[in-house]
Amino acid sequence: MDLSSVEIFVAVADSQSVTRSAQRLERAPSNVTTRIQQLEQKLGVNLFSRNSKKMTLTEEGRAFLPYAKKLIALEQEARNAVKALDVPPVLNVGTMESTAASRLPPVLAAFSSECGTPLQLTLGATRELIRAVESEALHCALIAAPHDEPEWFAQAVGRLDHLHSVRVFQEDLLLVFPSTHRSVEQPADIAVPSLAALEPGCTYRQVAERWIGSSARCPTLELSSYHSILAHVVAGNAVGVMPLSVLNMLPWNSEVRTRSIGVIDTLLISRAGDRPPTLGQFEQILLASSAATADKMLQSQFVQ
Repeated sequence: MDLSSVEIFVAVADSQSVTRSAQRLERAPSNVTTRIQQLEQKLGVNLFSRNSKKMTLTEEGRAFLPYAKKLIALEQEARNAVKALDVPPVLNVGTMESTAASRLPPVLAAFSSECGTPLQLTLGATRELIRAVESEALHCALIAAPHDEPEWFAQAVGRLDHLHSVRVFQEDLLLVFPSTHRSVEQPADIAVPSLAALEPGCTYRQVAERWIGSSARCPTLELSSYHSILAHVVAGNAVGVMPLSVLNMLPWNSEVRTRSIGVIDTLLISRAGDRPPTLGQFEQILLASSAATADKMLQSQFVQ
């Protein structure tokens, strides 16, 4: 049964006019009449009464009408189902706020240009991002782990042995002090009342708390953004912790003193047995961006 003839039948049944139906369907009236006749021949019944100027349905036509509408709806449903298969699946990526701000803009632009796959970005701290990957809420995540300290990381945050991981960036982690603060060689030299950091699941916070330890009376002040952290530092109320790449992006970065407390790896983690092709593409773009950033740093050092 030709579905276009069924659509024409429904249009004529609704308007009770071949002329009006032809105008709505952008067909010649003679074509509409012919298609109705062909459908009637196919079904072996008259669908319309031709005893008046109006195209009124016969008893058979009234019986056929709801089925005709179901056929049209089913065809549209089938088209939608097939069309949905052509829509690229969304790649769900988790990331720390610091990485999203300082590292990802060129990566996301390249991924959009080269892959065309929608990408959903979710911000979070390292600990919660690991849990989200494990629970399949995310395809992958960018997390922070101290360089060459897997045992400490396993105790402080969690093990990564069961996950696929690759290092994509390295960050110089800094303690940031007010510009008037004295030089800091050891925790006891800290002369501000608190450590300004992000949430407890943040690796940067945990590394800073470990470095400061109990030798300095410096409780942690939990804040929601790096802008807030730097504002507290500039005001002389705290020592902050953040990677150099983030500090370089913020205002007032020339009004502070810093001390490096370690190298932190940014790892891309995912489930080893569940890696869609788009994840492999995303990983390669990350690695290419990392290599380009390293080349720029070398060139800058050479010029200096």
